[in-house]
Amino acid sequence: MNWSWLQELLSGVNKYSTVFGRIWLSLVVVFRFLVYVVAAERVWSDDQTDFECNTRQPGCSNVCYDHFFPVSHIRLWALQLILVTCPSLLVVMHVAYREAKQRKHREAEGENCRRLYPDPGKKRGGLWWTYLLSLVFKVAVDVTFLYIFHRLYANFNLPRVVRCAEAPCPNTVDCFIARPTEKKLFTYFMVATATLCILLNLCEMTYLVAKRCWELAAQRQGRELLSKPTDCHHCAQQKNQSLRTSSSGQAPLRSVPLYSGEGAASEGRRGSSLISVHSQSLAQTPSTSANFSPASFPAD
Repeated sequence: MNWSWLQELLSGVNKYSTVFGRIWLSLVVVFRFLVYVVAAERVWSDDQTDFECNTRQPGCSNVCYDHFFPVSHIRLWALQLILVTCPSLLVVMHVAYREAKQRKHREAEGENCRRLYPDPGKKRGGLWWTYLLSLVFKVAVDVTFLYIFHRLYANFNLPRVVRCAEAPCPNTVDCFIARPTEKKLFTYFMVATATLCILLNLCEMTYLVAKRCWELAAQRQGRELLSKPTDCHHCAQQKNQSLRTSSSGQAPLRSVPLYSGEGAASEGRRGSSLISVHSQSLAQTPSTSANFSPASFPAD
């Protein structure tokens, strides 16, 4: 069988996924799809043929098998794998639609026209919602099938012997399940992998929503910073006043501090002391000048 189509499909899904999406895809392919194809089908291949009851009544074994196994494990898992991988194909189809739309626009407007999508694979706009809804759908599918398994087979358990009293059985008969332990182990393994896939999808949803909220908050903060004025009105007035003073050639006026209370009294006392010292120096100036009269100098 040629698996090249599956490789191209998985590479396309992996290209447009996040880190959690790539881990989820690897888990689905390796631990669910390959285990289903290689091992699980063979384990359940003889499910009905080896289901035996301790009676020879015609039809009793078939009726009891249908009563205890209304839907086979292997068919439920096949349906689950199909439904859980379809949303990833929707993302690839959405990207392909964007690329085709952009190609048609380029053909109609020319090569130098404005691009409709800067990056068709980038999760913005409708593609972001498609990706998020695909994650929600995958979680819903896995949770629904786990609930179905739990309802059909209590606690995902497969007993070795079951008692059946359905018609046309003559009485309550014992029926024996083939390979019950092996089937139980495979059931637990498939349930564990499905639970891990659910957790990965929830982590990816949280990552997408948190990243988008962070980007919107950053954009809003950037718009608020651009809307604020770069300089205040008072600073602009001071700047204009300094420019006028420098253009007129005059020195800018310095502000004189005003004092009140004790500060004013101390400044007054300091000023009066300076005035008295200055008056005394003026009073001593004539006597000093008399000593240096022209007569006191010796003649040549």
